[in-house]
Amino acid sequence: MAGNKKLEAELFDGQQNTGINFDKYENVVVESQGENVPPPLNSFDDCDLGPVLINNIKLSNFSTPTPVQRNAIPIISSGRDLMACAQTGSGKTAAFLFPMIADMVKNRIPDGRQHVGGTGYRSSFKVFPTVLVLAPTRELAIQIHQEARKFTYRSHIRSVVVYGGADSKSQINELERGCHVLVATPGRLIDMMERGKVNVSAIKYLCIDEADRMLDMGFEHQIREIVTQCPEAGQRQTLMFSATFPKSIQRLAEDFLYYYIFLKVGRIGSSTETITQRVKWVEDTDKHNALLELIPTVEGLTLVFCETKRMADHLEEFLYQNNFSTASIHGDRTQQEREAALEAFKTGVVQILVATDVAARGLDISNVRHVINYDLPHDIDDYVHRIGRTGRAGHDGFATAFFNEKNGNIASDLVTILEECGQEVDSWLVEISNRFSSRGTRPRRGGYKPRGGGGHRSGSSFASSGGYYQGNDSSGGNYGSSGKNWW
Repeated sequence: MAGNKKLEAELFDGQQNTGINFDKYENVVVESQGENVPPPLNSFDDCDLGPVLINNIKLSNFSTPTPVQRNAIPIISSGRDLMACAQTGSGKTAAFLFPMIADMVKNRIPDGRQHVGGTGYRSSFKVFPTVLVLAPTRELAIQIHQEARKFTYRSHIRSVVVYGGADSKSQINELERGCHVLVATPGRLIDMMERGKVNVSAIKYLCIDEADRMLDMGFEHQIREIVTQCPEAGQRQTLMFSATFPKSIQRLAEDFLYYYIFLKVGRIGSSTETITQRVKWVEDTDKHNALLELIPTVEGLTLVFCETKRMADHLEEFLYQNNFSTASIHGDRTQQEREAALEAFKTGVVQILVATDVAARGLDISNVRHVINYDLPHDIDDYVHRIGRTGRAGHDGFATAFFNEKNGNIASDLVTILEECGQEVDSWLVEISNRFSSRGTRPRRGGYKPRGGGGHRSGSSFASSGGYYQGNDSSGGNYGSSGKNWW
Protein backbone atom coordinates (compact mmCIF):
# COMPACT_ATOMS: atom_id res chain seq x y z
CA MET A 1 0.00 0.00 0.00
CA ALA A 2 1.09 3.58 -0.65
CA GLY A 3 2.55 5.58 2.20
CA ASN A 4 0.67 8.35 3.99
CA LYS A 5 3.08 11.00 5.23
CA LYS A 6 0.58 12.48 7.70
CA LEU A 7 -0.25 9.09 9.21
CA GLU A 8 3.41 8.10 9.20
CA ALA A 9 4.27 11.21 11.19
CA GLU A 10 1.43 10.48 13.63
CA LEU A 11 2.57 6.91 14.19
CA PHE A 12 6.34 7.22 14.18
CA ASP A 13 7.43 10.79 14.97
CA GLY A 14 9.14 11.21 18.31
CA GLN A 15 10.35 7.61 18.47
CA GLN A 16 13.07 7.27 21.10
CA ASN A 17 14.05 3.66 20.58
CA THR A 18 17.41 4.65 19.15
CA GLY A 19 18.51 5.21 22.73
CA ILE A 20 17.86 1.63 23.83
CA ASN A 21 20.83 0.45 25.84
CA PHE A 22 21.34 -3.02 24.45
CA ASP A 23 24.59 -3.45 26.35
CA LYS A 24 22.48 -3.76 29.51
CA TYR A 25 20.79 -6.81 27.98
CA GLU A 26 23.98 -8.77 27.25
CA ASN A 27 24.04 -10.51 30.61
CA VAL A 28 20.31 -11.21 30.88
CA VAL A 29 19.70 -14.87 31.68
CA VAL A 30 17.24 -16.56 29.33
CA GLU A 31 15.78 -19.97 30.11
CA SER A 32 13.27 -22.01 28.15
CA GLN A 33 11.41 -25.15 29.14
CA GLY A 34 9.64 -27.44 26.69
CA GLU A 35 10.26 -29.75 23.78
CA ASN A 36 11.90 -28.72 20.51
CA VAL A 37 12.45 -25.07 21.41
CA PRO A 38 13.34 -23.05 18.26
CA PRO A 39 16.73 -21.30 18.39
CA PRO A 40 16.72 -17.55 19.12
CA LEU A 41 17.20 -15.01 16.36
CA ASN A 42 20.04 -12.51 16.30
CA SER A 43 18.38 -9.88 14.13
CA PHE A 44 14.93 -9.14 12.78
CA ASP A 45 16.20 -10.22 9.36
CA ASP A 46 16.75 -13.77 10.65
CA CYS A 47 13.04 -14.59 10.39
CA ASP A 48 10.55 -14.02 7.60
CA LEU A 49 8.71 -10.96 8.90
CA GLY A 50 8.15 -9.59 5.41
CA PRO A 51 9.10 -6.22 3.86
CA VAL A 52 6.10 -4.30 5.23
CA LEU A 53 6.78 -5.15 8.87
CA ILE A 54 10.56 -4.82 8.48
CA ASN A 55 10.05 -1.30 7.14
CA ASN A 56 7.80 -0.40 10.08
CA ILE A 57 10.36 -1.81 12.50
CA LYS A 58 12.97 0.48 10.94
CA LEU A 59 10.61 3.47 11.10
CA SER A 60 10.24 2.70 14.83
CA ASN A 61 14.04 2.81 15.18
CA PHE A 62 14.21 -0.79 16.36
CA SER A 63 17.65 -2.01 15.37
CA THR A 64 18.29 -5.08 17.52
CA PRO A 65 15.75 -7.44 19.09
CA THR A 66 15.60 -7.50 22.89
CA PRO A 67 16.07 -10.85 24.68
CA VAL A 68 12.34 -11.55 24.91
CA GLN A 69 11.94 -10.71 21.21
CA ARG A 70 14.94 -12.84 20.19
CA ASN A 71 13.41 -15.88 21.87
CA ALA A 72 9.64 -15.36 21.64
CA ILE A 73 9.36 -14.41 17.96
CA PRO A 74 10.73 -17.73 16.63
CA ILE A 75 8.61 -19.69 19.13
CA ILE A 76 5.41 -17.94 18.01
CA SER A 77 6.42 -18.12 14.35
CA SER A 78 6.80 -21.90 14.69
CA GLY A 79 3.18 -22.19 15.85
CA ARG A 80 3.86 -23.10 19.48
CA ASP A 81 1.89 -21.91 22.50
CA LEU A 82 3.94 -19.71 24.79
CA MET A 83 3.97 -18.70 28.43
CA ALA A 84 6.55 -15.94 28.75
CA CYS A 85 7.85 -14.04 31.73
CA ALA A 86 10.09 -11.07 31.08
CA GLN A 87 11.09 -7.91 32.87
CA THR A 88 9.05 -4.79 32.35
CA GLY A 89 10.13 -2.54 29.50
CA SER A 90 11.69 -5.46 27.64
CA GLY A 91 9.63 -5.29 24.45
CA LYS A 92 6.97 -7.93 25.17
CA THR A 93 4.29 -6.20 23.08
CA ALA A 94 6.40 -6.23 19.92
CA ALA A 95 7.42 -9.81 20.67
CA PHE A 96 3.85 -11.09 20.30
CA LEU A 97 2.67 -8.62 17.64
CA PHE A 98 5.45 -9.14 15.10
CA PRO A 99 4.89 -12.81 14.19
CA MET A 100 1.09 -12.45 14.19
CA ILE A 101 1.17 -9.41 11.90
CA ALA A 102 3.75 -11.03 9.61
CA ASP A 103 1.52 -14.10 9.20
CA MET A 104 -1.62 -12.09 8.40
CA VAL A 105 0.16 -9.86 5.89
CA LYS A 106 1.88 -12.77 4.14
CA ASN A 107 -1.33 -14.82 3.83
CA ARG A 108 -3.60 -11.87 3.00
CA ILE A 109 -6.01 -12.72 5.82
CA PRO A 110 -9.43 -11.05 5.20
CA ASP A 111 -10.86 -8.48 7.60
CA GLY A 112 -13.41 -10.88 9.11
CA ARG A 113 -16.56 -8.87 8.36
CA GLN A 114 -19.83 -10.72 7.82
CA HIS A 115 -22.95 -8.88 6.67
CA VAL A 116 -25.84 -9.65 9.01
CA GLY A 117 -28.58 -7.31 7.83
CA GLY A 118 -29.68 -4.02 6.35
CA THR A 119 -28.62 -2.25 3.18
CA GLY A 120 -26.67 0.86 2.36
CA TYR A 121 -25.86 3.04 5.34
CA ARG A 122 -28.14 0.82 7.44
CA SER A 123 -26.00 -2.24 6.81
CA SER A 124 -24.95 -4.16 9.90
CA PHE A 125 -21.87 -6.36 10.24
CA LYS A 126 -20.43 -8.89 12.66
CA VAL A 127 -16.65 -9.33 12.78
CA PHE A 128 -14.65 -12.53 13.13
CA PRO A 129 -11.14 -11.32 14.10
CA THR A 130 -8.03 -13.42 13.56
CA VAL A 131 -6.14 -12.06 16.59
CA LEU A 132 -7.55 -11.40 20.05
CA VAL A 133 -5.40 -9.60 22.62
CA LEU A 134 -6.89 -9.35 26.11
CA ALA A 135 -5.61 -6.70 28.53
CA PRO A 136 -6.64 -5.93 32.12
CA THR A 137 -7.01 -2.14 31.77
CA ARG A 138 -8.23 0.26 29.15
CA GLU A 139 -4.94 2.18 29.25
CA LEU A 140 -2.94 -0.94 28.41
CA ALA A 141 -5.46 -1.95 25.73
CA ILE A 142 -5.13 1.45 24.06
CA GLN A 143 -1.35 1.24 24.20
CA ILE A 144 -1.27 -2.22 22.57
CA HIS A 145 -3.68 -1.00 19.88
CA GLN A 146 -1.43 1.97 19.14
CA GLU A 147 1.54 -0.36 18.74
CA ALA A 148 -0.51 -2.61 16.44
CA ARG A 149 -1.46 0.39 14.29
CA LYS A 150 2.19 1.33 14.03
CA PHE A 151 3.41 -2.08 12.92
CA THR A 152 0.51 -2.66 10.48
CA TYR A 153 1.18 0.63 8.67
CA ARG A 154 1.02 0.25 4.86
CA SER A 155 -0.71 -3.11 5.14
CA HIS A 156 -4.33 -4.23 4.79
CA ILE A 157 -4.44 -5.24 8.47
CA ARG A 158 -6.84 -3.32 10.74
CA SER A 159 -6.53 -3.14 14.52
CA VAL A 160 -9.53 -2.16 16.66
CA VAL A 161 -9.64 -1.59 20.42
CA VAL A 162 -12.73 -1.95 22.63
CA TYR A 163 -12.84 -1.13 26.34
CA GLY A 164 -15.27 0.00 28.99
CA GLY A 165 -15.76 3.59 30.04
CA ALA A 166 -15.99 4.85 26.47
CA ASP A 167 -18.76 5.26 23.90
CA SER A 168 -19.66 1.82 22.56
CA LYS A 169 -21.26 3.23 19.39
CA SER A 170 -17.98 4.58 18.04
CA GLN A 171 -16.26 1.29 18.89
CA ILE A 172 -18.99 -0.64 17.00
CA ASN A 173 -18.51 1.65 14.01
CA GLU A 174 -14.80 0.84 14.02
CA LEU A 175 -15.50 -2.88 14.25
CA GLU A 176 -17.89 -2.76 11.31
CA ARG A 177 -15.15 -1.32 9.10
CA GLY A 178 -13.27 -4.60 9.53
CA CYS A 179 -11.05 -6.07 12.22
CA HIS A 180 -8.06 -8.38 11.98
CA VAL A 181 -6.57 -7.58 15.39
CA LEU A 182 -8.98 -7.01 18.28
CA VAL A 183 -7.51 -5.59 21.48
CA ALA A 184 -10.02 -5.67 24.32
CA THR A 185 -10.71 -5.60 28.01
CA PRO A 186 -12.79 -8.66 29.02
CA GLY A 187 -15.98 -6.90 30.11
CA ARG A 188 -16.44 -4.79 26.99
CA LEU A 189 -15.57 -7.74 24.74
CA ILE A 190 -18.29 -9.87 26.33
CA ASP A 191 -20.69 -6.96 25.85
CA MET A 192 -19.80 -6.79 22.14
CA MET A 193 -20.20 -10.55 21.79
CA GLU A 194 -23.63 -10.46 23.45
CA ARG A 195 -24.70 -7.66 21.09
CA GLY A 196 -23.73 -9.87 18.15
CA LYS A 197 -20.98 -7.52 16.97
CA VAL A 198 -18.00 -9.84 17.62
CA ASN A 199 -17.60 -13.58 17.18
CA VAL A 200 -14.37 -15.20 18.40
CA SER A 201 -14.88 -18.59 16.76
CA ALA A 202 -12.30 -17.81 14.04
CA ILE A 203 -9.52 -16.70 16.41
CA LYS A 204 -6.14 -18.03 15.33
CA TYR A 205 -4.07 -16.18 17.94
CA LEU A 206 -5.23 -15.63 21.51
CA CYS A 207 -2.88 -13.42 23.51
CA ILE A 208 -3.42 -12.61 27.19
CA ASP A 209 -1.19 -9.73 28.23
CA GLU A 210 -0.43 -9.17 31.91
CA ALA A 211 -1.84 -12.67 32.31
CA ASP A 212 -1.23 -12.99 36.02
CA ARG A 213 -2.99 -9.71 36.73
CA MET A 214 -5.91 -10.67 34.50
CA LEU A 215 -6.51 -13.81 36.51
CA ASP A 216 -5.56 -12.42 39.89
CA MET A 217 -7.84 -9.38 39.58
CA GLY A 218 -10.88 -11.61 39.28
CA PHE A 219 -11.15 -11.76 35.48
CA GLU A 220 -10.87 -15.55 35.45
CA HIS A 221 -14.60 -16.16 34.94
CA GLN A 222 -14.80 -13.63 32.11
CA ILE A 223 -11.67 -14.98 30.45
CA ARG A 224 -12.98 -18.53 30.59
CA GLU A 225 -16.30 -17.38 29.13
CA ILE A 226 -14.43 -15.81 26.22
CA VAL A 227 -11.99 -18.69 25.72
CA THR A 228 -14.76 -21.32 25.61
CA GLN A 229 -16.12 -19.56 22.51
CA CYS A 230 -12.71 -19.54 20.81
CA PRO A 231 -11.36 -22.56 18.93
CA GLU A 232 -10.07 -25.25 21.30
CA ALA A 233 -6.53 -25.32 22.63
CA GLY A 234 -4.41 -26.85 19.91
CA GLN A 235 -6.69 -25.40 17.23
CA ARG A 236 -5.73 -21.88 18.23
CA GLN A 237 -2.33 -20.52 19.30
CA THR A 238 -2.33 -19.17 22.85
CA LEU A 239 0.25 -16.71 24.17
CA MET A 240 0.60 -15.37 27.69
CA PHE A 241 2.92 -12.54 28.62
CA SER A 242 3.68 -10.82 31.91
CA ALA A 243 6.53 -9.64 34.09
CA THR A 244 5.45 -11.96 36.92
CA PHE A 245 4.02 -15.46 37.04
CA PRO A 246 3.41 -16.70 40.61
CA LYS A 247 3.18 -20.47 40.70
CA SER A 248 -0.53 -20.55 41.50
CA ILE A 249 -1.20 -18.42 38.43
CA GLN A 250 1.10 -20.61 36.33
CA ARG A 251 -0.98 -23.65 37.19
CA LEU A 252 -4.18 -21.80 36.36
CA ALA A 253 -2.81 -20.48 33.09
CA GLU A 254 -1.85 -23.97 31.94
CA ASP A 255 -5.56 -24.65 31.39
CA PHE A 256 -5.37 -22.38 28.33
CA LEU A 257 -2.14 -23.70 26.82
CA TYR A 258 -1.33 -26.68 24.60
CA TYR A 259 2.14 -28.18 24.02
CA TYR A 260 3.59 -24.92 25.22
CA ILE A 261 7.04 -23.52 25.85
CA PHE A 262 7.77 -21.66 29.07
CA LEU A 263 10.16 -18.76 28.50
CA LYS A 264 11.85 -16.94 31.34
CA VAL A 265 13.88 -13.82 30.55
CA GLY A 266 15.60 -12.67 33.72
CA ARG A 267 14.27 -13.64 37.13
CA ILE A 268 10.56 -14.24 37.60
CA GLY A 269 9.03 -11.50 39.71
CA SER A 270 12.23 -9.49 39.90
CA SER A 271 12.89 -5.97 38.75
CA THR A 272 15.65 -4.99 36.39
CA GLU A 273 19.15 -3.96 37.42
CA THR A 274 18.83 -0.83 35.28
CA ILE A 275 16.68 0.65 38.07
CA THR A 276 18.47 2.11 41.07
CA GLN A 277 16.19 1.42 44.03
CA ARG A 278 16.16 3.11 47.41
CA VAL A 279 13.90 2.60 50.41
CA LYS A 280 13.51 5.51 52.82
CA TRP A 281 11.88 5.39 56.25
CA VAL A 282 9.16 8.06 56.25
CA GLU A 283 6.29 8.31 58.69
CA ASP A 284 2.92 9.13 57.15
CA THR A 285 2.94 12.58 58.73
CA ASP A 286 6.30 13.38 57.10
CA LYS A 287 5.52 12.20 53.57
CA HIS A 288 4.51 15.60 52.23
CA ASN A 289 7.83 17.22 53.10
CA ALA A 290 9.79 14.15 51.99
CA LEU A 291 8.07 14.27 48.60
CA LEU A 292 8.86 17.95 48.11
CA GLU A 293 12.52 17.31 48.94
CA LEU A 294 12.75 14.21 46.77
CA ILE A 295 11.19 15.26 43.47
CA PRO A 296 13.85 17.83 42.44
CA THR A 297 16.71 15.37 43.06
CA VAL A 298 16.09 13.46 39.84
CA GLU A 299 15.67 15.38 36.61
CA GLY A 300 12.97 14.17 34.24
CA LEU A 301 9.44 12.79 34.38
CA THR A 302 8.34 11.52 37.80
CA LEU A 303 5.57 9.00 38.47
CA VAL A 304 4.14 9.00 42.00
CA PHE A 305 2.08 6.03 43.18
CA CYS A 306 -0.37 6.21 46.06
CA GLU A 307 -2.94 3.81 47.47
CA THR A 308 -6.29 5.57 47.10
CA LYS A 309 -8.14 7.75 44.60
CA ARG A 310 -8.67 10.34 47.28
CA MET A 311 -4.94 10.52 47.97
CA ALA A 312 -4.19 10.85 44.25
CA ASP A 313 -6.48 13.88 44.03
CA HIS A 314 -4.98 15.31 47.19
CA LEU A 315 -1.38 14.91 46.04
CA GLU A 316 -2.13 16.48 42.66
CA GLU A 317 -3.55 19.55 44.38
CA PHE A 318 -0.73 19.61 46.96
CA LEU A 319 2.01 19.49 44.31
CA TYR A 320 0.21 22.05 42.16
CA GLN A 321 0.05 24.42 45.16
CA ASN A 322 3.81 23.95 45.51
CA ASN A 323 4.42 24.99 41.89
CA PHE A 324 4.92 21.56 40.32
CA SER A 325 3.25 20.83 36.98
CA THR A 326 1.14 17.80 37.87
CA ALA A 327 -1.69 15.57 36.66
CA SER A 328 -3.33 12.49 38.17
CA ILE A 329 -5.16 9.38 37.01
CA HIS A 330 -7.30 6.86 38.87
CA GLY A 331 -10.40 4.74 38.41
CA ASP A 332 -12.90 7.55 39.01
CA ARG A 333 -11.55 9.68 36.18
CA THR A 334 -13.41 9.57 32.91
CA GLN A 335 -11.66 7.88 30.02
CA GLN A 336 -11.18 11.26 28.36
CA GLU A 337 -9.58 12.68 31.51
CA ARG A 338 -7.28 9.69 31.87
CA GLU A 339 -6.15 9.80 28.25
CA ALA A 340 -5.56 13.56 28.46
CA ALA A 341 -3.48 13.19 31.63
CA LEU A 342 -1.37 10.39 30.14
CA GLU A 343 -0.80 12.34 26.94
CA ALA A 344 0.24 15.45 28.87
CA PHE A 345 2.68 13.35 30.89
CA LYS A 346 4.12 11.45 27.93
CA THR A 347 4.74 14.67 26.00
CA GLY A 348 6.23 16.51 28.99
CA VAL A 349 3.46 19.08 29.31
CA VAL A 350 3.33 18.01 32.96
CA GLN A 351 6.41 16.65 34.72
CA ILE A 352 4.67 14.65 37.46
CA LEU A 353 1.89 12.09 37.22
CA VAL A 354 0.18 10.89 40.41
CA ALA A 355 -1.52 7.53 39.99
CA THR A 356 -3.14 4.61 41.70
CA ASP A 357 -2.29 1.14 40.42
CA VAL A 358 -4.39 1.76 37.30
CA ALA A 359 -1.16 2.98 35.66
CA ALA A 360 1.19 0.43 37.16
CA ARG A 361 1.13 -2.43 34.72
CA GLY A 362 2.20 -2.57 31.12
CA LEU A 363 2.08 1.12 30.23
CA ASP A 364 5.09 2.13 28.17
CA ILE A 365 6.03 5.71 28.92
CA SER A 366 9.59 5.53 27.70
CA ASN A 367 11.07 8.61 29.35
CA VAL A 368 9.95 8.19 32.97
CA ARG A 369 13.05 8.86 35.02
CA HIS A 370 11.84 8.40 38.60
CA VAL A 371 9.12 6.31 40.24
CA ILE A 372 8.13 7.23 43.80
CA ASN A 373 6.07 4.84 45.91
CA TYR A 374 4.42 7.41 48.17
CA ASP A 375 2.35 4.50 49.49
CA LEU A 376 3.88 1.06 49.10
CA PRO A 377 1.58 -1.64 47.71
CA HIS A 378 0.60 -4.68 49.77
CA ASP A 379 2.04 -7.16 47.28
CA ILE A 380 5.62 -7.36 46.02
CA ASP A 381 4.50 -8.12 42.46
CA ASP A 382 2.69 -4.77 42.39
CA TYR A 383 5.91 -3.11 43.57
CA VAL A 384 7.82 -4.73 40.70
CA HIS A 385 5.30 -3.52 38.16
CA ARG A 386 5.17 -0.02 39.59
CA ILE A 387 8.92 0.56 39.47
CA GLY A 388 9.01 -1.06 36.04
CA ARG A 389 7.58 2.16 34.61
CA THR A 390 11.16 3.46 34.69
CA GLY A 391 14.40 1.87 33.52
CA ARG A 392 12.67 0.67 30.37
CA ALA A 393 14.43 -0.81 27.33
CA GLY A 394 17.78 -0.88 29.08
CA HIS A 395 17.78 2.78 30.15
CA ASP A 396 18.73 3.78 33.68
CA GLY A 397 15.93 4.74 36.04
CA PHE A 398 15.38 5.48 39.72
CA ALA A 399 12.80 4.22 42.19
CA THR A 400 12.20 5.44 45.72
CA ALA A 401 9.85 3.90 48.27
CA PHE A 402 8.51 5.56 51.41
CA PHE A 403 8.47 2.83 54.05
CA ASN A 404 7.22 2.70 57.62
CA GLU A 405 5.97 0.16 60.16
CA LYS A 406 2.70 -0.56 58.35
CA ASN A 407 4.65 -1.89 55.34
CA GLY A 408 6.37 -4.61 57.31
CA ASN A 409 4.41 -7.36 55.58
CA ILE A 410 6.41 -6.94 52.35
CA ALA A 411 9.76 -6.19 54.00
CA SER A 412 11.15 -9.68 53.40
CA ASP A 413 10.17 -9.72 49.73
CA LEU A 414 11.48 -6.19 49.32
CA VAL A 415 14.87 -7.17 50.73
CA THR A 416 14.99 -10.14 48.34
CA ILE A 417 14.20 -7.95 45.33
CA LEU A 418 16.85 -5.41 46.32
CA GLU A 419 19.48 -8.10 46.85
CA GLU A 420 18.72 -9.83 43.56
CA CYS A 421 19.36 -6.58 41.71
CA GLY A 422 22.54 -5.79 43.61
CA GLN A 423 20.96 -2.82 45.38
CA GLU A 424 22.00 -1.38 48.71
CA VAL A 425 19.91 -2.74 51.59
CA ASP A 426 19.90 -0.70 54.79
CA SER A 427 20.33 -2.62 58.03
CA TRP A 428 17.07 -1.28 59.48
CA LEU A 429 15.12 -2.82 56.60
CA VAL A 430 16.82 -6.19 57.14
CA GLU A 431 15.94 -6.01 60.85
CA ILE A 432 12.29 -5.29 60.07
CA SER A 433 12.26 -8.11 57.53
CA ASN A 434 13.58 -10.54 60.13
CA ARG A 435 11.13 -9.32 62.73
CA PHE A 436 8.08 -9.71 60.52
CA SER A 437 9.30 -13.07 59.19
CA SER A 438 9.52 -14.37 62.73
CA ARG A 439 5.89 -13.36 63.28
CA GLY A 440 4.78 -15.64 60.48
CA THR A 441 3.16 -12.99 58.32
CA ARG A 442 1.36 -14.14 55.20
CA PRO A 443 3.62 -15.36 52.39
CA ARG A 444 3.80 -13.79 49.01
CA ARG A 445 0.97 -14.93 46.72
CA GLY A 446 1.84 -17.88 44.58
CA GLY A 447 3.73 -19.66 47.34
CA TYR A 448 6.71 -17.35 47.24
CA LYS A 449 9.94 -18.75 48.65
CA PRO A 450 12.96 -16.55 49.42
CA ARG A 451 15.55 -16.73 46.66
CA GLY A 452 19.28 -16.28 46.69
CA GLY A 453 20.31 -12.73 46.00
CA GLY A 454 23.23 -10.72 44.84
CA GLY A 455 24.34 -9.74 48.32
CA HIS A 456 24.54 -6.27 49.79
CA ARG A 457 26.05 -3.46 47.82
CA SER A 458 28.56 -1.38 49.66
CA GLY A 459 27.90 2.31 49.95
CA SER A 460 26.50 4.96 52.20
CA SER A 461 22.95 4.73 53.49
CA PHE A 462 20.19 6.73 51.91
CA ALA A 463 19.90 10.36 52.86
CA SER A 464 17.60 13.08 51.64
CA SER A 465 19.31 15.67 49.51
CA GLY A 466 19.54 19.37 49.69
CA GLY A 467 17.76 19.77 46.37
CA TYR A 468 15.16 22.47 45.98
CA TYR A 469 12.60 23.64 43.47
CA GLN A 470 12.54 27.03 41.86
CA GLY A 471 9.16 27.76 40.31
CA ASN A 472 8.69 30.56 37.84
CA ASP A 473 5.12 30.08 36.75
CA SER A 474 2.01 30.46 38.84
CA SER A 475 0.23 27.82 36.77
CA GLY A 476 2.61 25.07 37.76
CA GLY A 477 5.95 26.42 36.65
CA ASN A 478 8.72 24.65 34.82
CA TYR A 479 10.19 21.65 36.52
CA GLY A 480 13.88 21.81 37.18
CA SER A 481 16.49 20.27 39.42
CA SER A 482 18.91 22.57 41.20
CA GLY A 483 19.93 20.43 44.13
CA LYS A 484 22.54 17.77 44.62
CA ASN A 485 21.66 14.41 43.17
CA TRP A 486 21.38 11.94 46.05
CA TRP A 487 22.07 8.90 43.92
